[in-house]
Amino acid sequence: MQALWTDNYFRPLWACELGDGKIFLEDSKNHTALNEDGAAFMASLRACAKHRDLQRGSILHDLILRRGLVEEYSDALVTMYAKCGMLTKARELLSLHGSSDPITWTALISGHVRKGQSLDALNIFNQMQQMGVSPDAVTYSSILKACASLKALKKGTEIHDEVIKEGLLRTNLIVANALVDMYVKCGALNTAEAVLEELPSRDVVSWSTLITGYVEHGHGERALECFGCMQCEGILANEVTFISVLRACGILGAIDKGKEIHSEISRQGMLKGNEKLGTALVDMYVKCGALVKATHVLNALPTRSVATWNVIITGYIEAGQCDQAVFYFDLMQKKGFCPNAITYTCILKVCGVMRDVEKGKMIHNKIQEQGWLDYHVPLRSALVDMYAKCGDLVNARSVFEALPARDIVSWGALIAGYVQEGEGQDALDCFNEMESEGHVANAVTFSCALKACGITGALEKGEQIHREISKQKILGNDVVLGNSLVDMYAKCGALVKAQEVFNELSLRNTVTWNALIAGYTKHGLGKQALSCFDQMLHDGVSPDVVTLSCVLNACNHLGLVEECFVYFRIIVREYRVTPVVEHYSCMVDLFGRTGCLEKAACLIQDMPSSDCPVLWRTLLGACQKWSDINVGKWAFQQALQSDECDGAAHILMASIYAGAGLQENAREIESRIS
Repeated sequence: MQALWTDNYFRPLWACELGDGKIFLEDSKNHTALNEDGAAFMASLRACAKHRDLQRGSILHDLILRRGLVEEYSDALVTMYAKCGMLTKARELLSLHGSSDPITWTALISGHVRKGQSLDALNIFNQMQQMGVSPDAVTYSSILKACASLKALKKGTEIHDEVIKEGLLRTNLIVANALVDMYVKCGALNTAEAVLEELPSRDVVSWSTLITGYVEHGHGERALECFGCMQCEGILANEVTFISVLRACGILGAIDKGKEIHSEISRQGMLKGNEKLGTALVDMYVKCGALVKATHVLNALPTRSVATWNVIITGYIEAGQCDQAVFYFDLMQKKGFCPNAITYTCILKVCGVMRDVEKGKMIHNKIQEQGWLDYHVPLRSALVDMYAKCGDLVNARSVFEALPARDIVSWGALIAGYVQEGEGQDALDCFNEMESEGHVANAVTFSCALKACGITGALEKGEQIHREISKQKILGNDVVLGNSLVDMYAKCGALVKAQEVFNELSLRNTVTWNALIAGYTKHGLGKQALSCFDQMLHDGVSPDVVTLSCVLNACNHLGLVEECFVYFRIIVREYRVTPVVEHYSCMVDLFGRTGCLEKAACLIQDMPSSDCPVLWRTLLGACQKWSDINVGKWAFQQALQSDECDGAAHILMASIYAGAGLQENAREIESRIS
């Protein structure tokens, strides 16, 4: 006699084969012999199914098979194999022996749903109904999960009708919740809410499912309204509810509501040991722009995870505070947390923004030591992008070439790096190589390639790319891609085509207008540039510092002094654009070339800070040209007060004195230089 098993969920079951081939089963606990076709096999198979014990279940199957009892125990065998994940074996048995038991069919359907094989689950469900087997509540719950996974709204609606006929929505909350979830997953949120409202009873799962659905589809306000309704019904929120509501607050920037939720979570003591909830809380404050509060919450959390640190690091990156992102990256490691692939991807982005290639190399080494590059595609692309943004194209290309697999993101990072460094031809060579490998360009890579065409003046290639964009029909509402097209044609001097593309765009922004205005300015068509600017204002588009530069350059080329000053005041005063030194320099140069030296001096005096040597040199140069000793002396005195006053200002002032016949003054100034 051989012991098959003895543990905490089986009574010791002993079996041996008698001489005549019969199997003798004995319950060793009670020392009673069990009938070979009695309850022992069934109970044992159920135990194997419950505990997912495939090994023992297979032994039982073998014993049953040798006794020729498979037909009798086929339902239990199918259920056991299904719950142990042996779906092919389970289907074979069901196909061979059939079944009229909904529990057996449901076990197989549920097994396929658990493994993500929802389409197979639907096929088995259809087969079940064709065999005349009526589904039960568990069957409907499982098949609704399959519909949710596949987003099979039509089939889900058919199941809904069947559930109503069976009266299950009135009696079974699990089925009702599965139905709400199916509609949510399929994006039919209004229907999901209608189903929920019709339920005779609802629980926290019902409401949380709907609230989560609204959040995932970006409807934060409606999610909070549903949360309010749930509270009015006296249903207490759980972890899932609070996480979704905090996400809703983040979407809306509703920090006051977020603080209210924070207080309730703290009151219930739910943060202890709950890393997901703590992370959601930090994320809410980050999304609301309250980074200081987010860090306070982070520091006060009883338990934190790498995900929590990632949220705070990402928040500082998105806020443009890269130094703080690096600080928290270093701090998390000091606190004993090991960065994961997401952390490294974020910090590589920081290194790229800060052009800190040395820090980037250190991160690169750590990533290699941990073996992340072997299988994490986004991290590999982030590494290429970091080196490219730092201008280290040699290392960017080296990492890129070493990649076991290259995707459109890694290609795009390398191409963008070449464009950033003005290496237009190298960027186009990469783009061509990418396409030759069979990768289909996306909006990002097309945009970079168009910029490369603009750098190199490769109009023909730009037109080819334009045709491909039109063929793929990806321009649509992609304003960045539209801007790149206009800019490419403008830089290549094809201004008629640039205007045509501009007119056809469904979306235009300040950058679009700037590209066209700059194109006209660059190619000496100042009048068209100013006309374009006037139309821009007429269409209600606000100018920025780039627009100001383009307009001033156009006026400068045309020698339009008064118009230039009018445009300057409009853009600065009415549109609150803060001019930089470049703009003042352009204005001073224009005033200087046209002899309006006093206007130039007044403009400089109106600057927030006139401690800028280049402006004084520009004005002194104009004074030399027009022999204006009065403005010249004033400009020179102002230049002397500058911390960076150099010999050029002295030489210009000496020349002004000499031009006015004041040789002694000129020599005195020249002596200061030596």
